[in-house]
Amino acid sequence: MTSENTVDLTAFVKTYDVRGLVGSQLTEEVVEAFGAAFADEIEGAGHDLVVGHDMRDSSPAFAAAFSRGAQARGANVVALGLCSTDESYFASGSLDAPAAMFTASHNPATYNGIKMSRAGAQGISLGTGLADVRDRAAAYLAEGVTPVEAPGSLREYDALADYAGYLRGLVDLAGVRPLKVVVDAGNGMGGMTVPAVLGEAAGLPGLPLEIVPLYFELDGTFPNHEANPLEPANLVDLQAAVVEHGADLGLAFDGDADRCFVVDENGDAVTPSAVAAIVAVREIARVRAAEPDADIAVIHNLITSRAVPEAIVSAGATPVRTRVGHSLIKDEMKATGAIFGGEHSAHYYFRDFWGADNGMLAAMHVLAELGHQGEPLSTLTNRYTPYAASGEINSTVDDVPAAYTRIVEAWASRGEVDELDGLTVSGTADDGFWWFNVRPSNTEPLLRLNAEAATPAGMERLRDEVLALIRA
Repeated sequence: MTSENTVDLTAFVKTYDVRGLVGSQLTEEVVEAFGAAFADEIEGAGHDLVVGHDMRDSSPAFAAAFSRGAQARGANVVALGLCSTDESYFASGSLDAPAAMFTASHNPATYNGIKMSRAGAQGISLGTGLADVRDRAAAYLAEGVTPVEAPGSLREYDALADYAGYLRGLVDLAGVRPLKVVVDAGNGMGGMTVPAVLGEAAGLPGLPLEIVPLYFELDGTFPNHEANPLEPANLVDLQAAVVEHGADLGLAFDGDADRCFVVDENGDAVTPSAVAAIVAVREIARVRAAEPDADIAVIHNLITSRAVPEAIVSAGATPVRTRVGHSLIKDEMKATGAIFGGEHSAHYYFRDFWGADNGMLAAMHVLAELGHQGEPLSTLTNRYTPYAASGEINSTVDDVPAAYTRIVEAWASRGEVDELDGLTVSGTADDGFWWFNVRPSNTEPLLRLNAEAATPAGMERLRDEVLALIRA
């Protein structure tokens, strides 16, 4: 049976996932075609395929439609129901099965999407199979899904308790000093996973943590603020609550709870680079204790602070500098055997979590580090924030190549240049080192600037000069 569906899948199949508007782009028919296409791509007939979903209004129906398409092509669906993205990675890793997670992460309520993984929580991108899934789905939309002779089965698996227990086994929080922690779940999946992992909701023993909850009610309309802690406006409530309650720290999760942002006892945001450095040092020490002679590698992307590779080297491991990108870093984790990877966007990847990212696990490391010594978090994180950084500054430009060329011409003779990912130029001045990176967006007419220098004045000079070229 053919279909009149003319949805342009290329408009919302992104580099690393599917992300589109509910109704106009993502419909149950479209999602069912993706389910069938993914089952074909992974050769899933007769094998398990994990399917989970977040709390968005459209997610349960989409997960069911995807499952129908996958079962029609012979896959045996393991339905997680409500879960966080890293919980779906746990199921994919522990069951050694491919997975599909319905979420649009931090995007507004009008969006939904699909994050797909191969068995063992391995990422999939346009270059490693997602384009083929897209093209197969387009064919199924046009021609209908042809069922196989032996359709797949469906069984349910509530992974929450197993997931919580697994994380508790990786980071021991039982012996930390009592800590008061404000957690802003943003009405996202952290409202379900935090009580299970850091509390007693999954039947695990209590920890010396007093959790002050903000917006734990699962609500995909996001009535309080967008579940995107990368935007400073969405941290305001958490920052105020940390100060009001005299808490030791605050944690903010995005909608699908795979990213975690940290606020110190003063209500000040902790940079993801500082979190990456703290976790890296802890993971290096843990692996070194078990494997004294191991060659230990830790990944950081090229726009994390210089303090991150410095901390990695000081702890006795080898830093591996990579391009920016979720699935790319997962691939690098596997290729290099790295034990940990940190990104500026607060994605944190762990070898012992199948190379996948897990914001909850990063948060547990911060809690453990803070809880095993008496200093406040601001003192601890200041040690890993010695330099001045601009943060990522996005500029809309009419002619991206022309702006890029202006920067190359102005700076190529002034420092060391590399083009691993966009343009990075680094050098030294009278007041110390400096570097900047300019990357074009893959999807918009934007240039993204990140700059860092040894001093605030040096950073501001650098930032302003490069911005002037970008916006000329």
